[in-house]
Amino acid sequence: MPLRCLVALVGGLVLAAAFEPVGFSWLMPPAIAALVLSVRGLRPRSAWLPSLLFGITFAYAVMVWMRSVGTDAWIAMCALEASFFVPLGVGLAWSMRHRAWPLWTALWWVGVETWRSGFPFSGMPFGRLVYATADTPWAESLPWIGMTGVSLLVALTGTSLAWVLLQLRDSTVDRTTYAVVAGLAVVTVAPVLVPFQVVESGTTTVAAVQGNVPGTGLDVVAHHREVTANHVRLTEELAGAVALGEQPQPDFVVWPENSTAVDPFTDEGVHAGIIAASDAIGVPVLVGGVSGDPLDETHVLNQGIVYRPGLGSGDRYTKLHPVPYGEYIPFRGSLIPATYGKLTMVPRDMVRGTSLEPIRIGDVRVADAICFDVAYDDGIGGQVARGAELVTVQTSNAMFSRTGQLAQQFEISRLRAQETGRWVVVAAVNGISGVVSPDGEVVASVPARGQEVLVETVGLSTTITPAVRLGVWPGRLALGFLVLHTALVAITYRRRRHGDHAVDPIVERSDPA
Repeated sequence: MPLRCLVALVGGLVLAAAFEPVGFSWLMPPAIAALVLSVRGLRPRSAWLPSLLFGITFAYAVMVWMRSVGTDAWIAMCALEASFFVPLGVGLAWSMRHRAWPLWTALWWVGVETWRSGFPFSGMPFGRLVYATADTPWAESLPWIGMTGVSLLVALTGTSLAWVLLQLRDSTVDRTTYAVVAGLAVVTVAPVLVPFQVVESGTTTVAAVQGNVPGTGLDVVAHHREVTANHVRLTEELAGAVALGEQPQPDFVVWPENSTAVDPFTDEGVHAGIIAASDAIGVPVLVGGVSGDPLDETHVLNQGIVYRPGLGSGDRYTKLHPVPYGEYIPFRGSLIPATYGKLTMVPRDMVRGTSLEPIRIGDVRVADAICFDVAYDDGIGGQVARGAELVTVQTSNAMFSRTGQLAQQFEISRLRAQETGRWVVVAAVNGISGVVSPDGEVVASVPARGQEVLVETVGLSTTITPAVRLGVWPGRLALGFLVLHTALVAITYRRRRHGDHAVDPIVERSDPA
């Protein structure tokens, strides 16, 4: 057992190194193989331990950026994320009793990954295998099978690697081994050779403004008026450059989340600045703002608000996935006191949006996402399925500007472009902003702490990829697999307890390694 635990601990660190800022994607299969081999041959009542150790090193390493919020928050959140590896270890032990255990173990990985990405309080999707696949052949499968499908493909590569290593150890390599390896190679490479074709229905010119945050760059709230002033100034400077013929006229402008950290409808100074910027550039501006009901001081909305020159506000998108304990406090006052630590900075609870209708900016239907929304499968895909021709991501991850979180989140935006077959325009308050084509290529970008306006002509499309058509169903099916397999194991155990010792073919044991 000590050796198994050591292998699991190292495996978790290796998997974390596959993600940004290290970004060695090829480490994912051997890391998954290490987890499988550390559990191989153990009973379920023991298999949870190496799996938990794997989860601890992986979670704390891949999300070390949470320390920017607070060491206590990092410890608590990663402890919760690591706990999901306990049922994973049990599930792996059950799965390895099947003849086709590489597939079953891969399904367990993806099922638990989906579970922790949505629970509790909307979960924590960072660390999904698919989010480390940018610039790899796996990412070419995104428009075909979506995020969950690609995670399954990566997991299956890792579990199959473990199976091949056991075959080599036992000198039992045969035609089946070669067939499995060849089949995986074909499935992985086929989308590279036959990429999904996206039909372009038109073009539009978009400007993304990154205004930066004064001082250390970490505290938007403390400098919110200066942040708004920066975005107003840069937009007005862009208008001047357009008038001189130095820049093309954009069709609309995108400001990031928290480009206004107060309600632009009640703060006269902020409202005047937005109107001045919109009138100067002469096109709509998508503003990231916080708005609320004057009669309800306990709730607030995080929105992308379209401001039209001469007309004022238009369509709005409301953030679908507010961050628990960051933007709202679940069961306020009953779980963790609202006066604990930095929770005092969350005096009002942010209400989640419910609409998946694209917003209209000028003549373009746009799928918007605000910050962590980009990591969830329902929002962008749901809006694209309803006719969005382009994707915008408004983000304010300033407190993480000195960490790898920025790169991790930007990689997800790149993968969303491939999944949906849409151009993606990212506007960040102080990095990373960028424009991404449907093949995941970064056409233009602004690094962290930069202050710049990107003006790019991007394509529009109404093509719906198979991944968008599948929507959230692959994740639901993965969760259904967990429930079904657990139920089958429970039924089989109960039969054996009652004296029925016939071996159920579904749970036929293999020889322990």
